[in-house]
Amino acid sequence: MNRSPSSSGLLPLPGAPSSSWALYRARLSSLLQSVDTAVFIAFWLFGLINNVLYVIILSAAQDLVGNGIPKGVVLLADVMPSFLTKLVAPYFIHRIPYATRIFIFVALSSAGMLLIAFTPPSRSVAVKLIGVVLSSISSGGGELSFLGLTHYYGHMSLAAWGSGTGGAGLIGSLLYVMLTDWIGLSVKTSLLASAFLPIIMLVSFFLILPHGPLRASARKTYEPIANRDSFQEEREGAENNFDDIPTSTASSSLLAPGPAVAATAYSSHPTEDAQKDSLAAKIQRSKSLFFPYMLPLLLVYIAEYTINQGVSPTLLFPLDSSPFAEFRSFYPFYGFLYQVGVFISRSSIAFIRIHHLYLPSLLQVANLVLLTLHALLNFIPSVYIVFVIIFWEGLLGGCVYVNTFAEIMEHVPAEDREFSLGATSVSDSGGICVASFLSMAMEIWLCNWQVDHGRDWCRRIKAG
Repeated sequence: MNRSPSSSGLLPLPGAPSSSWALYRARLSSLLQSVDTAVFIAFWLFGLINNVLYVIILSAAQDLVGNGIPKGVVLLADVMPSFLTKLVAPYFIHRIPYATRIFIFVALSSAGMLLIAFTPPSRSVAVKLIGVVLSSISSGGGELSFLGLTHYYGHMSLAAWGSGTGGAGLIGSLLYVMLTDWIGLSVKTSLLASAFLPIIMLVSFFLILPHGPLRASARKTYEPIANRDSFQEEREGAENNFDDIPTSTASSSLLAPGPAVAATAYSSHPTEDAQKDSLAAKIQRSKSLFFPYMLPLLLVYIAEYTINQGVSPTLLFPLDSSPFAEFRSFYPFYGFLYQVGVFISRSSIAFIRIHHLYLPSLLQVANLVLLTLHALLNFIPSVYIVFVIIFWEGLLGGCVYVNTFAEIMEHVPAEDREFSLGATSVSDSGGICVASFLSMAMEIWLCNWQVDHGRDWCRRIKAG
């Protein structure tokens, strides 16, 4: 089924018959004209701050638990509470005003980081993990709330949120490496500094974000920014601007959905479609999503997070042949390179499209096999080659993530698209949870193997 790029939120691939700079300029010009700068900045900061502590915690995993406990424990504590929050909170969180939620999220995330920072290395790791859990709950509740908040501010708020979450991985990993390795701050001081980042969320909500749409919603039961008639006129006008755009060879722009995608998000489900929204119908639709979309996304997340938390802590080299002064520096730098790759590939969706999702997923599994074999056999001659592989790992992971949802936007009917996007997103959380258990076993096994074969570097790592 062909749809115009304007109606599906898609841009044609550069170089394709349907693409031209005039079409790109028309699309971008239309988007920029509707941008409210304050809204865009506020939601970009929401996305950044809500996700950045998750990345900082994973970057600091080695310093939090040392070499006696698998890093997968930190991953599990950082993911599972957020995952459970997203499963349960939608049934009651709407009863809590947004302003109250912001204070709760800031309090939880800051308290979690302070608890992690002030717990000395000699004290129980369980206390630090409680801090990780608090931050994870805040992140899960924040994602639910800020995505819901985009309903009142239009599709560009969703674009800003997506961009902010994409930048959080790169900024979070870079920030931790910069504070601990480049500037030379202690792990405690670095984490203390991170504990104040959630305050930016308060500034964004109370000082930057315009509250007009929220105040208007308080006077109406449930109504978008504009009434239905004016929204329909606005939608039709926007679509008419792109009537001349060919319908073939499209590339998804997930951060800038077209008018029809926005309309789907703003419209309510008619009562006659209640049967389609039954639990049985949704389960049936989920089954149809598993092999084309959910399985490749699940595979890539299992492989990459097993690498990041279970294998990379053992990818160590002699210090005199590396750019590092101590063994603890390898792990956070691997995390930084991975996030660079993820950021680049997630940002390239308007220019490069991958339709065969299993190819990069299987390449990621091959990365896991290769790096595991090196951890066992030590055959890669230079750490710089491992740097390239980790960067490549990030490119593949970001590529599968963004192209999975692009494929859904292209091929799933509009009436099923909203559910399909949400249902498929379970795969990344599920993959991370599976990887956390695998990585706990793999790190211990690989480190013991290395020690038994004369390489005790993994035992020389000291928590910061």
